[in-house]
Amino acid sequence: MPQLAAGYVFSAQDRRRLTAALRRARDARHYRRLHAVWLVAQGYSASSVATLLKASRRWITKVLACYRRRRCPADLADAKRSGRPRVVPGLSAEQLRAILRTDPRTLGYAATGWTAPLLAAHLRRSGMGPLSVWTLRRRLHAADFAWKRPRYVFGQKEAHRAQKKGLSRAS
Repeated sequence: MPQLAAGYVFSAQDRRRLTAALRRARDARHYRRLHAVWLVAQGYSASSVATLLKASRRWITKVLACYRRRRCPADLADAKRSGRPRVVPGLSAEQLRAILRTDPRTLGYAATGWTAPLLAAHLRRSGMGPLSVWTLRRRLHAADFAWKRPRYVFGQKEAHRAQKKGLSRAS
């Protein structure tokens, strides 16, 4: 027998389908939408579900309308999006490699090696566009570049130190 919940009719098959989709959901936003529809299918009103999930009643009704169109839980998942366009799309791994091979001193910098802030500043000055240090680090990581800070070696005692300093005259 179909269950009526605040004007929405859900069959036992709908509830089984939603329960199975809840188990398979890996995305939090998708899970939240499924959970809202599942709660309404269990007999809760849209207002009480909105209160339980700390959401607006309008959001609940939109999610319910989306589900009711085809009765398909997959319709509640986020659609694919193009996302934000890349900053400096023309900067390739080969260009980064060429810049990293050059000595920063030959380009007028007072540094013996590249750091991410120095490289970002150089790319900005050379007209590559505004590139943050964090974006540059992600690009370097994506291109399998890795560098570490120089390791400083503390001076070892020289083998002939006693000859150079002379013998101690402590008595």
